[in-house]
Amino acid sequence: MKIDISSGLVKEARQHLSPNCDKRPDQTDISLIVVHGISLPPGEFDNDYIDQLFTNNLNPDDHPYFKEIEGLKVSSHLLIKRNGELVQYVPLHERAWHAGVSSYMGRDGCNNFSIGIELEGTDELPYTGIQYETLSELVKSLINVYPALTEQTIAGHSDIAPGRKTDPGKAFDWQHLNSLLSS
Repeated sequence: MKIDISSGLVKEARQHLSPNCDKRPDQTDISLIVVHGISLPPGEFDNDYIDQLFTNNLNPDDHPYFKEIEGLKVSSHLLIKRNGELVQYVPLHERAWHAGVSSYMGRDGCNNFSIGIELEGTDELPYTGIQYETLSELVKSLINVYPALTEQTIAGHSDIAPGRKTDPGKAFDWQHLNSLLSS
């Protein structure tokens, strides 16, 4: 994958830019990748609701669950859909609003120094093979562009916000990702 360091855009990604971002305190400090899991409504896939959520266009009348998250202002840098499609919402050098209250290796506020990657899925259902392939290609490209990133600086949302978040869940196969990264 090709990453344009000046624009912060991934060439292979469909761009659907979100207003839910701002400047990082230190644009040179990108030192963590956070893996998330998301589906809207919960357990449903292959629709436009994630795009709508991340761009503040989610209609609360479309599903009862949406009333619970009405007014939420969140984003992620990237989403990998079940079919492997890559969508980008926030340029990589900007701060996406994906981690919330979080801490990694003694550093609070993970949004400040991380790249958030959502996988379309749930904690319980296995993620697809093409999602792992796309994720590993993306991570390898990120590691090549951002020197502070390594195969060891990848965490789940549940790792940086334990007790508050559970994603990407027990269905996420960390060993499989690690084997793809090392090949």
